[in-house]
Amino acid sequence: MIENQSGEDQQDAIAENKKDVKAIFDRKTIIKGAFWFALITVITIAGIFFYNNTGDTIKALSHISYGYILICIIMLFVDLMLGSWRNHIYIRKLSPQVSHWVSFRANVANMFMGAVTPAHGGAGPAQIYVYTSNGVTFIDAFAVSLINMGATLIFMPLAGFVAIMLMDTSAVSGIIPAMLKYGFSFFLLFLIAFLLAFWKPVWIGKLIKQLANFIAILFPKRKQKLENWAERSYLNIAKYQQTCSVIIKQNPYLFPLSILITTVLYLNKYCLQYVILLGLGVHSDLIQVISIQVLIQFMIYFAPSPGGSGFAEVGISILFSKIVPKTLIPVFTLLQRSFLLFFPALIGAYVVISLLKKHTTQTE
Repeated sequence: MIENQSGEDQQDAIAENKKDVKAIFDRKTIIKGAFWFALITVITIAGIFFYNNTGDTIKALSHISYGYILICIIMLFVDLMLGSWRNHIYIRKLSPQVSHWVSFRANVANMFMGAVTPAHGGAGPAQIYVYTSNGVTFIDAFAVSLINMGATLIFMPLAGFVAIMLMDTSAVSGIIPAMLKYGFSFFLLFLIAFLLAFWKPVWIGKLIKQLANFIAILFPKRKQKLENWAERSYLNIAKYQQTCSVIIKQNPYLFPLSILITTVLYLNKYCLQYVILLGLGVHSDLIQVISIQVLIQFMIYFAPSPGGSGFAEVGISILFSKIVPKTLIPVFTLLQRSFLLFFPALIGAYVVISLLKKHTTQTE
């Protein structure tokens, strides 16, 4: 356990983690990710527009009810506030001097970096970066990110199972079943790893060391790096498990509250699609709309492209094709992605760019 490790080793592990966070939160990485995210998204949406009869689609734009679009804007604001509160319920206990505004910026930075990195890989580091830039210790920021990741890992598979039971699966074909299997596999893998890391950190630590030794046999030149990585990971797991345990034991109601906020957060996201459809004049079954969106979110969460770009648009166009008229599919896809990702990512981009400029000025 962590008590058997030297304080110097712990500090070295934390220092290495900080370097990893900064490496992801890098200007070149962000620009490259944003480029690929934009390129894949534009190409995919353009393809959907041309495939679904562009002329009639453009005519359909004149029938949008802007009252419903205003409701979507309000729901977007609720989404951003819930996302920030999910973090802030912990932050206000750990660092009372940190305002909710910091948590709001951390949340939108999280959404932006999740959009420009594969499998949301940069989301957590972005959130940590914002918090540590505003006085929260690295360990506390990392622990909050880890705990809320746990809440998501618990909620999403349960929501996915319920959605499959309630959804009309007759439209599910082609690439969709493969994407669902991919999503379920990753969520269950990460959930098992999270639970074991929390309750049996030594098991996971030893497993990582054995894995590193096995890979070192295949790549002997990387043996030293793999051993260092395994040792650092072992220390991290023990340290953050201890930190998370302390947070949860001192505030036992916070994790159930986090799961509740996570549930309301995602239900708001799912219902937003229904409001978009009403704005386009499409009246459909709310349960079917929510079920479809659960599966789409489930499929793209760990997608290998930045922000699930490409996979998300194709998934929307296929799964909603039975509910949405063909001419409205491109408009609906664009509006859905805009409210769920593009608009929050733009706000997050402003936060990230402002931080990068500030830190650049400080180092000059």
